[in-house]
Amino acid sequence: MIRTHRPTDDEPQPPTDDAIPRRPFGRAKDQVSVLGVGGHHLGDCKTVEEAIQLVHEAIDAGVNFFDNCWEYYNGRSENWLGRGLVGKRDKVFLMTKVCTHGRGADLALTMLEESLRRLGTDHLDLWQIHGVTFDNDPELAYAKGGVLEAFDKAKKSGKVRYVGFTGHKDPRIHLDMIRRGYPFDSVQMPLNPLDANFRSFQNLVVPEAKKRGMAVLGMKSVGGTGDVVKKGLVTAEECLRYALSLPTTTVISGMDSVAVLRKNLAIARGFKPWGEEQMKAVRDKVAEVAGDGRFETYKVSLRYDNPEARIVHDFPLDNTQKEVKEMFNREAGSP
Repeated sequence: MIRTHRPTDDEPQPPTDDAIPRRPFGRAKDQVSVLGVGGHHLGDCKTVEEAIQLVHEAIDAGVNFFDNCWEYYNGRSENWLGRGLVGKRDKVFLMTKVCTHGRGADLALTMLEESLRRLGTDHLDLWQIHGVTFDNDPELAYAKGGVLEAFDKAKKSGKVRYVGFTGHKDPRIHLDMIRRGYPFDSVQMPLNPLDANFRSFQNLVVPEAKKRGMAVLGMKSVGGTGDVVKKGLVTAEECLRYALSLPTTTVISGMDSVAVLRKNLAIARGFKPWGEEQMKAVRDKVAEVAGDGRFETYKVSLRYDNPEARIVHDFPLDNTQKEVKEMFNREAGSP
C-alpha cells in the first residue's frame, strides 16, 4: 500500500459560506470537519452499497473525520468503511479503536494489523483505546506490557499518527486516564444537553482536555437511543447544534442511512456556534429528566458495554445485544 496524503491546515477551505467548518485537531496542525461519521451506525446500513454511498456523499460534502472500531459488528463496520474509502483515503482523517479491554500490547498490535487490512490503508490518523469504562481500566492501560506500549510502537513505526481513548460511563475514569500522564492527543466522550446535569463529561473532562491541548471528540449527541427526542423533549437538531457549539474538535454522529446523513449535513454546513443563552435554553428543556441518567443509559446500564469488554472483565453478557447475537452465531458456524 502507498502512504497517502495527510490533510493539514495548509489546505484551502472551500470558498463558500455553506462549507462544513473545520477545526484544529487539538495541538496538531491537522484540520478536521466539525461533523464526523460514526462507524457503528455505518454497519447498520441496510447494504454495503448504501454504506459506500454514505461515505462518498459525506466526503463530497466536506466531511473528513471518520470513526470506526475493531470490534464494531465483528469487523463489518471497518470492512464497509474500507470499501467506501477506495480511491479516497487521502481525503479523510481516519480513526479506529483498539479493543484489548485491559489486555496487552501484543494483542493490540495484532488488532492494529487487522484494522489496517480491513480499512485498506497503511496507517491510521488516529488510534484510540475503545471503551475505557471500568474503574480499573486506567490501571490496566498503564501497566507494563499494556496497550500504551502498543501506542508507542505503532507511532514509531509510522502506522499510527495520533492516539487517544474513548468511554461513555463515568467522567472520573476519563480524568484518571488523563491525569496519570500519558500524552494522549484526543479523548472521546458523550456530549449532549443531558450530560450537563448528570456525571457530566462537559463540566469535568472537557476543561481538563482543553487545558492539555487534547482534541475533544463528542459522541451520542441525542443520548445514544434518541429517546429524549422521540418523547418530544428536544429535537435532534437542537441536540446536534448543542454538541457542535461546545469546544469540540468534531462531533461524531451515528448515521445509518444517507437520509440521516443529509439531515446532519444541512445542520453542519456554515455552522456557527450558539451563544450561552441558546445553550442554556436547550439544557433547561431537559433539566427535569436529566438528573438520573434515564436518557443516558450508557452511563448507568450494561446495554452499551461491548461484549469483548465484559468477557475480559468476567462480567455476564447481555444476550439481547445485536453484537452478542452475531458473536454466538459466528462461533456456532452460522453465516
